[in-house]
Amino acid sequence: MIPIRDKIPSRTFPFVNIGLIIINVVVFMYEISLGQEMDTFVGAFGIIPAKSIWLVNNEPLNLLALVFPFFTSMFVHGGWFHIIGNMWYLWIFGDNVEDRMGHARYLIFYLLCGIGAGLAHVFFNQTSNLPTVGASGAIAGVMGAYLMLYPLGKVLTLVPIFFFITFIEVPALFFLGFWIILQFIQGTISSSIAQDTGGVAWWAHLGGFVIGAILIFVFKKYKY
Repeated sequence: MIPIRDKIPSRTFPFVNIGLIIINVVVFMYEISLGQEMDTFVGAFGIIPAKSIWLVNNEPLNLLALVFPFFTSMFVHGGWFHIIGNMWYLWIFGDNVEDRMGHARYLIFYLLCGIGAGLAHVFFNQTSNLPTVGASGAIAGVMGAYLMLYPLGKVLTLVPIFFFITFIEVPALFFLGFWIILQFIQGTISSSIAQDTGGVAWWAHLGGFVIGAILIFVFKKYKY
């Protein structure tokens, strides 16, 4: 299922959400310009779980090396499909969440979700030496918040059925519920195989989603 748009209009212009999308795109364009050095860039600014665990155990006061990747990794992507998919989901779900929080609160919320997602990834992949990058953990937090705010909101969704493509409107509860169940299944499967095979950071998605679903009750404006 591919979301096309949601049906809930925003009352305010999503300055922060659009700004986040622009920053991610600009950073990715810079990555592309690096050519063969792109892998080095990803390794330098991504989260490497084994390195984080080593720093906690051996250099806990080296806060720059320990904390820095949890911020920078949110703005680095590994390829075109990676960034297009992430930015598309952020575009669809982020504006309504920002609308309910306000601009400054939304930015803080987004960053906290991304950091929490990174911590979840490290916890479940402590021996992995692969760098993890992408905004998907933070965006999962946005999706968790959206689900709490608009469980019955309609999401226009593209659904391929064999050789046919159809568009249907489904409640956010169904679309996002299906999405999080899929993340859990994939995360469970990935935990049963070698961790250094690469792939999607499923537990980061789960962690971000849960954190977003909880933090929305702290960050949303109750007078709306």
